[in-house]
Amino acid sequence: MREFEPVVRLAYVLCGNWSTAEDIAQDGFVIAHRKWARIADYDKPEAWVRRVVCDLAVSVIRRRVVEAKALVRLARRQRPSEEPLAAADEDFWAAVRRLPRRQAQVVALYYLEDLSIGNIAGLMECAEGTVKAHLHKARTNLAALLGEEGDA
Repeated sequence: MREFEPVVRLAYVLCGNWSTAEDIAQDGFVIAHRKWARIADYDKPEAWVRRVVCDLAVSVIRRRVVEAKALVRLARRQRPSEEPLAAADEDFWAAVRRLPRRQAQVVALYYLEDLSIGNIAGLMECAEGTVKAHLHKARTNLAALLGEEGDA
């Protein structure tokens, strides 16, 4: 145990996080325990443990870099498109935002997300007939808002 704290400090200096350093040190001693039959005869087995801990710390840092790069790539992929809508689309969606909430939701899910009536009903936790009624009312209201005659 007299070696544990200095080894933890070594790992901390290398990785910069105390709890990670403790884990690295513990892993180093576990590896040493498993290989004790081989390293017990070394002049300084504690030096061997420090070398293992240095290697483990480098692995942790490499893993953090890989994880950070992966998160950056993932964040880039998940960014919504910043392309503006065409003028006609902008007018349509502005009219949709003027609809009652449930009608606007049904229109967005049906036309933007391309969901089926059944999927929308499941998502909104209502009957398919309710979704159809909201969609019908929304089309009628949109026709009036957009100045078109008849059902949309």
